[in-house]
Amino acid sequence: MNEASILITLASVHFVALMSPGPDVALVVQNATRYGRQTGIYIALGLSCGILLHSLLSLTGISYLVHQQPVLFAILQFCGGSYLLYLGAGALKSTLSNWTQTSIAPKPDSALLLSNKRQAFSRGFMTNILNPKALVFFVSLMSTLVPATMSFSGKSIALLILWGLSLVWFAALAWMLSTERLQKKLHSAGRYIDLLCGAIFSLIGLMILWQSVIPA
Repeated sequence: MNEASILITLASVHFVALMSPGPDVALVVQNATRYGRQTGIYIALGLSCGILLHSLLSLTGISYLVHQQPVLFAILQFCGGSYLLYLGAGALKSTLSNWTQTSIAPKPDSALLLSNKRQAFSRGFMTNILNPKALVFFVSLMSTLVPATMSFSGKSIALLILWGLSLVWFAALAWMLSTERLQKKLHSAGRYIDLLCGAIFSLIGLMILWQSVIPA
């Protein structure tokens, strides 16, 4: 298989994985519907940079070494599970405490949004990089599809494809969810979206924590 075929296969598999429901998608949905386009896009940027780092670590073999060390991998699982559970518990607590309100919380003004660009980026980056399932996925993806003999330029293009597809997909999702028409439709459903996303974060976090304590 030549490098062009490898890159096309890599892009196809990665794009299918991006569309699968998980904490990354839930994070974009929750924040883009509540806080708007700018926050959603900065979260998309953070997620894509987390994916880029996972890809780079997998390509250089570092992630494989972590995966092969039970103690290190268990620590990563514990940190990742705890962080997702923290996000989920926070979302559930906030949603349930404001359940009697007739509308979702008001959007922050432009000044607050500008000051929270870094926070939105960090939330996206940490959600992805601390997800042990992402580490396992990219170790498998790189070891299966990217041969060690692949040229430096080919590997560089592979990293660019993985990062670019991730950014485009998550940014497009944030853009779509923050259009004026869709925002009006989602306004009354905001509490249910927060509740669902909080449940997803909590469930995945608990599952990862359980796996870190009792490995398969």
